[in-house]
Amino acid sequence: MEDFHHISVLPDEVLAGLAPHAGGIYLDGTLGGAGHAGLILSACGPDGILIGFDRDADALAVARKRLAPFGDRARLVQRNFAEAAATLAELGIDRIDGFVLDLGVSSYQLDTGERGFSFQVDAPLDMRMDRSDGPSAADLVNTLSEAELFRIISEYGEERWAKRVAAFIVAARDKEPILTTFQLVDVIKGAIPKAKWEERLHPATRTFQGLRIAVNDELGSLERGLNDLLGFLKKGGRGAVISFHSLEDRIVKNSFRAAASGCSCPKELPVCVCGRVPQFKVQSGKPQRAGDQELAENPRSRSAKLRVIEKII
Repeated sequence: MEDFHHISVLPDEVLAGLAPHAGGIYLDGTLGGAGHAGLILSACGPDGILIGFDRDADALAVARKRLAPFGDRARLVQRNFAEAAATLAELGIDRIDGFVLDLGVSSYQLDTGERGFSFQVDAPLDMRMDRSDGPSAADLVNTLSEAELFRIISEYGEERWAKRVAAFIVAARDKEPILTTFQLVDVIKGAIPKAKWEERLHPATRTFQGLRIAVNDELGSLERGLNDLLGFLKKGGRGAVISFHSLEDRIVKNSFRAAASGCSCPKELPVCVCGRVPQFKVQSGKPQRAGDQELAENPRSRSAKLRVIEKII
């Protein structure tokens, strides 16, 4: 854990989007290696505060160490950011100046084979961001119905071979439990015809993504947490969200669009009767992407998309 390697994605863009100021109160809902958190704390000094969330105890321990120089300006909790509303209330905070969410699995989690996130290392099939909470990927793989496995792999993994993968999983587990990453990889490789394997994508990528999202309720957490966090922003406060696949980005885009919309009257009405005015403004229509230099230094930033929203009322 001491060698926790982390490169923050789109750091300059996040800082520019949030525009932290002295004395502000900010929230990092996905601490990870604390890269974004450190930048924000530096920018909002000398008395700005950052509330940091992470579900992963290992990540939180590293974040505490790295943010120790900021003293009690960094207030860290082991929780899902979907619980932000309750946590902020406990801390006596009713408004924040900004928040950042860096979604998905961290480089540390992928690189730590024993966590079961990676299909490149043989390890227990876990995938839980919080290893003390809820069923593991192995639990899902060995207990869910074929129909439910198909739904998860198809909907969350966007795997076009989901039906065959689900059927092969059920057939394999009838012989022996699927308890390791390599056991599952072998099943997936058998389910997807080799001639259909994509050149630059491991055949297990989408199935592992789907299971990870299901294990951690990532999309449900995003919908709940994002709506709550938008409600906590002060006038002029900003939210920055980095997503890594289309399912996440769609939720962020639609949530931001709904928050920034004005009149909600039916189009056939000649005049507005709802009186609703936009409370938020989306900074740009298209998400920001990593530049050539960042891509060269951190290839994992290739799929990152940053969207920023500001509360204007």
